[in-house]
Formats: sequence, structure tokens, C-alpha cells
Amino acid sequence: MKKRKFGKSGLEVSALGLGCMGMSYGYGPAGDKLEMIALIRKAVELGVTFFDTAEVYGPFTNEELVGEALAPFRGRVAIATKFGIKHGPSGQQVQDSRPEEIKQSIEGSLKRLRVDAIDLYYQHRVDPKVPIEDVAGAVRDLIREGKVKHFGLSEPGVKTIRRAHAVQPVTAIQSEYSLWWRRPEAELLPTLEELGIGLVPFSPLGKGFLTGKIDEKTTFDKSDFRNIVPRFTPEARKANQALIDLLRTIADRKKATPAQIALAWLLAQKAWIVPIPGTTKLSRLEENIGAVAVELASEDLREIESAVSKIAIQGERYPEALEKRTGL
Repeated sequence: MKKRKFGKSGLEVSALGLGCMGMSYGYGPAGDKLEMIALIRKAVELGVTFFDTAEVYGPFTNEELVGEALAPFRGRVAIATKFGIKHGPSGQQVQDSRPEEIKQSIEGSLKRLRVDAIDLYYQHRVDPKVPIEDVAGAVRDLIREGKVKHFGLSEPGVKTIRRAHAVQPVTAIQSEYSLWWRRPEAELLPTLEELGIGLVPFSPLGKGFLTGKIDEKTTFDKSDFRNIVPRFTPEARKANQALIDLLRTIADRKKATPAQIALAWLLAQKAWIVPIPGTTKLSRLEENIGAVAVELASEDLREIESAVSKIAIQGERYPEALEKRTGL
């Protein structure tokens, strides 16, 4: 497995990480615990050294899963987790990034992950009620205490990144980025390049759509959050098949799969980008890791760019209420 560094931070991880959320939460029923532990450990065996989780996934159960699975590999892998979102009394998600809350959250995460320090600690979403300087200051304190190694932010706007970075250097930004969500290219990528910050694209396979295994007839479990995503209405899925057709064309030529082309395209954008595709299946894990070996030449990238520019992706990526929590 090739390695990559996040900007100027010195944090080096495998070129492809593993997003663990879907093993416990979000995409239907949680996976069998023993099977998910085996899958995470297989990822380590295949060279993955970067694993992503969050306090709110479950809540708490995903951190516990990741902690148990990676306990034998302490010091050999990097774990990223997140603070700042909790479940309220009626089950709704509530943002809370007050410094006293962060300092309480870290203790729970350390315990569940079975580590002495969190390798990369993200604010899960920007909290409009708490100045980002206060958040960055709280994480700076945790870094000084040896409980956190690196600071990250998930889906912030560029002004927020600059303000946070001035208080405590930011190692990585997590943001959705893929061939069907390219807004980060306008402002985010140039800002990260300027500041020497890495990018961790989540949903690099478009929440599964870019695998080519989902069409307008696909049905999702009632607990799968894609049921409320506008881009996953049957009409949008049918319209967006044009992107899958393009990926298949390139994949056939490269003796690869659509998912591998989508991931290889991301890896080709910048040397400091580390996508974190998630899966609950060994075959998909092996397929995704295979993307690291897929070489896209400049003419391949130009062909993809030209074709994608003619495809109008249908449907918003989030319901309006969730989209409002991003990019502050």
C-alpha cells in the first residue's frame, strides 16, 4: 500500500483509508460485530493504516467496534474520530462544541478506542453557537496534554478553516468530494494547498452510487439514510446513470471497476488527498484497495473531465436541513 502525507503536518497514512460508520450506523442495520472486527483487521493486513469513526456513530458503538478491532495494532495505525454532535432526548442530532463538552467527549473516545491519544480529532460540524477560535483552543489544550495528536475539521468553509488554523494548525479537512460532488474544487482545494492541509474525502463513491451497483430499481432498508437524500430518488438515480456509463467505459479499458476508477480519479487530483470509502464486505474492501494500483494517465483524466462536464447531476446531496450544517 502506498503512503501519503497530510500537507505540512507530518501525519503519514495509507493512500486509502477505511470509513467505518456504515458498519454500525447509517446504511441500514449494523453489521455482525465479529464479522466487522474481522473486516477491519483484514484491512490492516492489506495495508490500510487510517481508520475513520465518530462519537455519534451508533452513538458510541462504532468507536467501541473500531477500538476492539484495532487494539492489537496500537502504534501501527492512525484513528480519526469526531466530536461536536450528540443525540438529543428525542433522538435528533444536536451540535455542541463548547470547550467543556469537547473535554468531556475526548475522555469517552479515548476509553472506547482503547488508546492514550487520538491521532486525528475532528470537529464533526461547525457549531454556529461557538466561535471556532474557542474550539481550536480547546483542541490545542488537548494536544498539549498529549490526548490528541492532530486537529481536523469536517465540512467547514474556508473562512472557518483560516480562523481555526491561526489558533491551532489544522492537519486535515474532511469533506464530501467525488466525481458527483465537486464543489470543493472551487475554494476548498486551493485553500488547503496554500495552507499545507490534507483532504479526507468521505463518500468518495457517492454513498455507493459510483460503484455501479445501484439503479432506479434499488431499494434501501428503512433505516438507511439514503431514503431521505434527494439525489437517491428513483428519478435522480435514473438520470445520473450517465455518470456510471462513463466510469464503465474507462473501467473496461483499464481492466478495472467503476468504483476503482472513481477512487483512482480522486487520488490523481492531489498527492495530499486520502479517500475513506466504507464497506461491510470483504470483496468491496479488496476492490477499493485495488484502486491504488490503477494509473490514470493525463489523457484519461482529460477524457473524464470532458465527459463529466457534459453530465448534469440530478438531485441535491443532502436534505435542506442537513445541508445547512455544512460550509460555515
